[in-house]
Amino acid sequence: MYLHGLEEAFGGVTGPGYHHCERGEKSLMLVTMDGGSGDDQDVSDPRRKKKYHRHTARQIQQLEAMFKECPHPDEKQRLQLSRELGLEPRQIKFWFQNRRTQMKAQHERADNCALRAENDKIRCENIAIREALKNVICPSCGPPVGEDIYFDEQKLRMENARLKEELDRVSSIAAKYIGRPIPQLPPVQPVHLSSLDLTVGGFGSQQAPGLSLDLDLLPGSSVGGSLVGLPVQSGGVAELEKSFMVEVATNAMEGFIRMLQMEEPLWMRSVTDGREILNLEAYERMFPRPSQSKAPDIRTEASKDSGLVIMNGMALVDILVDANKWAEMFPTIISRARTVDVLAAGMSGNRSGSLQLMYAELQVLSPLVSTREFYFLRYCQQHGPGTWAVMDVSVDCSKESQFTSPLRCRKLPSGVWIQDMPNGYSKVTWIEHVEVEDRSTVHRIYRELVHSGLAFGAQRWLATLQRMCERYASLMVTSISTRELGVIPSPEGRRSMMKLSQRMINNFCSSISASSSHRWTTLSGVNDDGVRVTTHKSIDPGQPNGVVLSAATSLWLPVSAQTVFNFFRDERTRAQWDVLSSGNSVQEVAHIANGSHPGNSISLLRAFNASQNNMLILQESCTDASGSMVVYAPVDVSAINIAMSGEDPSYIALLPSGFTISPDGRHDQQRSGTSSSSSSSNAATGSLITVAFQILVSSLPSARLNLESVTTVNNLISTTVQQIKAALNCSGA
Repeated sequence: MYLHGLEEAFGGVTGPGYHHCERGEKSLMLVTMDGGSGDDQDVSDPRRKKKYHRHTARQIQQLEAMFKECPHPDEKQRLQLSRELGLEPRQIKFWFQNRRTQMKAQHERADNCALRAENDKIRCENIAIREALKNVICPSCGPPVGEDIYFDEQKLRMENARLKEELDRVSSIAAKYIGRPIPQLPPVQPVHLSSLDLTVGGFGSQQAPGLSLDLDLLPGSSVGGSLVGLPVQSGGVAELEKSFMVEVATNAMEGFIRMLQMEEPLWMRSVTDGREILNLEAYERMFPRPSQSKAPDIRTEASKDSGLVIMNGMALVDILVDANKWAEMFPTIISRARTVDVLAAGMSGNRSGSLQLMYAELQVLSPLVSTREFYFLRYCQQHGPGTWAVMDVSVDCSKESQFTSPLRCRKLPSGVWIQDMPNGYSKVTWIEHVEVEDRSTVHRIYRELVHSGLAFGAQRWLATLQRMCERYASLMVTSISTRELGVIPSPEGRRSMMKLSQRMINNFCSSISASSSHRWTTLSGVNDDGVRVTTHKSIDPGQPNGVVLSAATSLWLPVSAQTVFNFFRDERTRAQWDVLSSGNSVQEVAHIANGSHPGNSISLLRAFNASQNNMLILQESCTDASGSMVVYAPVDVSAINIAMSGEDPSYIALLPSGFTISPDGRHDQQRSGTSSSSSSSNAATGSLITVAFQILVSSLPSARLNLESVTTVNNLISTTVQQIKAALNCSGA
């Protein structure tokens, strides 16, 4: 039952009011005609009807006059009023309590109305500003350059959101006293998008296109500035879609920061390998999603890792916001990357506020693992001196949109937190949080690696970043390390050799990628022997001209990844697996260290083969916590001399082959469940190997392939695999 005083203030009954109980009680004290309390009635008898006392007009008038003079009368004043008006002292007390509550509600309603009017005014001003910005053209200069209308609009949107939040807060306070909700302004009709469904939730949603975030978050800070020199390809994002994407990114950034700041129970240490993984139950409680069904074949992968990187924060940010530099930094993970559109420009000098719609295809270096394609927003914010956050979040696209991937993968708020440290280092915290729709079954030997999150998780990204940053640091070194072998005439020659080797690595990764969008044409899929054969016609200056054939296969070996890596990089054991060496040994004639680990190096090898004295083998080996590679290519001695002299190595033709090695992703778990015997321990240790060869079939681009060429490359790779198994004593694997 409402209090009379409040009803009188908001259009209810006028005149005398009901009497309120003592503060803190939840029930109302009803006063009867004879002045007694309603509690004095026999409430057990339902036939007795309660009667309520109403004050007379004279009593109300005198009470009002007293209230104007003293809203909080003391006990003596209440006794005097009681004698004058013929009321009980506690009736006087309750009347003043009710009157004070009424006045408070009236004041809050007035404030509420003022805020609503101010909100209306600002909304109208925002509409006028947006229209004015669209039409402002200087007669001399033309349309404004360097201005980001979407960002300006977003700042106004954020201000409106703040005012609306304040309005809702005041309305809720007033509603508590009134007992009913305060009518709000009529909602603005949402704009339905034509092509993008900007849902950031689970798959399988049947919602209409609109804005629906995975996280229940308040809007974050706005963005602004200038992105200079970033490559932009195939844009086409509609203007209305851009403004909604800005809102998606700002909300997702808030969620990313919250995830970074939380520890247990949101993040837990894996009992098998000590990795930080997301507690999905805790995540669902802390970040509730909109109610929607989730398809049964959706899998969530979420992990976090931290470490020091030998690169300053601003340099890392520059790499992450440039699609080309980002792909060059992670050639083993990124198959393709591009910037679709720049939605908001970042501040000049620190990139803070940059927001881009990007596309990326991520890979595991094996023909047995499908690539993952993402369209996502990349948003960069500076959060203090020397501290940045670079956050990714997917946009959910309709089937008709150009941003829809064949295999649906979504990034939930993920990204990198960068903090500058002394001596040019940075502390990096990496979070990867994705949902994947597995339409095709992962091959059995890669199932544990992929499903555990190791294949695409934060640990792999951070380990690769640390290794590549060491490589770039080595590129800048001018002195010769004691670990290096041979004589490199100059620092320029050393850098030229490292650039040549890096191009070899990139070419190798491209040749074995499972992407269907590369220039390679598949001649035969993964057959019974597990070999995939592809071809392409090469006209690039960095490759031999003609028809190139590539064959790749992956296998599991019951040998640790470190043992396999040491076997491949040791020139003394090369004759045991290198079919093309015809059993001849090789000698390392030059060695360039490009990382702190002894296995990260570039080598020049000479084969003891009288028929090929003019040929050397350029080889790079690299290793980190996520896996290893050994890649090599035959090179003319004259070409090597050009590179060592410091000249541009871009035109030196390379046709690389090699191996990738990674843990199988299951040995830690199996080891925890097996006995301590040596046989059990050995059975639980394994590695995944990908073997890949490239062969120039014909130097004429117009040449046609024949079955004999395919058979030759199949035999080459099969023979190599058998020799590797024999050398590592696992022929039965």
